[in-house]
Amino acid sequence: MFNIYKSVEDSLLELTDFEEGTWINLVNPTKEELEKVHNEVGVDMDFLLAPLDDEESSRIERENNQVFVLVDIPMVEEQDGSYVYYTLPLGIILVDAKLITICLKENAIIEQFQNNKVKTFYTFKRNRFVLQLLYRIATRYLLYLKQIDKMSNEIERRLHQSTKNKELIQLLDLEKSLVYFSTSLKANKIVMEKLLKTDTLKLYPDDEELLEDVLIENKQAIEMASIYSNILSGMMDAFASVISNNLNIVMKILTSITIVMAIPTMLASFYGMNVGLPFQDSPYAFFVVLGTSVILATIAIIVLAKKKMF
Repeated sequence: MFNIYKSVEDSLLELTDFEEGTWINLVNPTKEELEKVHNEVGVDMDFLLAPLDDEESSRIERENNQVFVLVDIPMVEEQDGSYVYYTLPLGIILVDAKLITICLKENAIIEQFQNNKVKTFYTFKRNRFVLQLLYRIATRYLLYLKQIDKMSNEIERRLHQSTKNKELIQLLDLEKSLVYFSTSLKANKIVMEKLLKTDTLKLYPDDEELLEDVLIENKQAIEMASIYSNILSGMMDAFASVISNNLNIVMKILTSITIVMAIPTMLASFYGMNVGLPFQDSPYAFFVVLGTSVILATIAIIVLAKKKMF
């Protein structure tokens, strides 16, 4: 699927033709759509195919008056009642007077531009559009990192009484997400620094200031990902021990109950045997056995309580 947009005054219009100053957005395009964009716009086919490989690394290239920027963007999906965070490549291509974005899936970053919710966004200001995309990507990382921190705190609260592995598995998924985020953020940082140090894009003073803001936001996201990853790693080790300790407490209580219940069972078993036993002919034998069981069970409970078995 692909859409063509063009800024007209303060509005964003959707077109059907590849005009000058337009933005072409491709989402998981078919082979036919790629061929159409390749033939009518003249963009390098390798640039169009690279973002469709989810293992492609971030980079910036310039060839035949075409600029290709590939960065990783954060994504989130709900699976089995929990959220999974990961990254996907987003390709940004500048060719002639057009800008092309291409990604495997629809994402919140592109939707902000499609819904014209970004101030001072114009499709014909290509270089600034690239920087605005990078800024939105960095802020989206920060947003998802805060969500991950909030989720880890909630899981930590549940882990205090848990004896199951579900919470640990959720923490493991969050830690894996942080590894993906950290790796992608560091790769994006290299691309942004290259944009700042080289003349790949013509940047005006305002653009350079925006790029520096992007680098600051990206650096903050890297630091947050590193901090949260270290916290989660330590938390998982600690709570693995907590879960084991909780299980030991449960087993200790069950063992104590078994010991107490075994005393009346043992006495009743003795008087069920076909051998001579004290008080067997007494009409009060049942009450003697019952009273003895209660006394012995009480003594056992007191002893176990002193040893903090309950």
